[in-house]
Amino acid sequence: MAALAVSRSDTALEAFYRRLRARMGSPKAITATAHKIAKIVYNMLKHGTAYVDRGVQYYEDQYRHRVVKNLHRRAEHLGFTLQPKAI
Repeated sequence: MAALAVSRSDTALEAFYRRLRARMGSPKAITATAHKIAKIVYNMLKHGTAYVDRGVQYYEDQYRHRVVKNLHRRAEHLGFTLQPKAI
């Protein structure tokens, strides 16, 4: 229930859900988001910390950085180099 409600919020969890929904479909994305929420709640209770949502932009920036890093590594493995596009 909470995972479905997250799909209509403006949080990092919503961005996570949206990305998974595009790739795997809505039912699996809801299940994966519910699992992520359960892990967050468990760690909050275990360590006594508060949940801090860093926002959608933080999640998107982190995802972009990860994708670019993987592209650089893959291009290097194939013998190519990547260069940023000149604007």
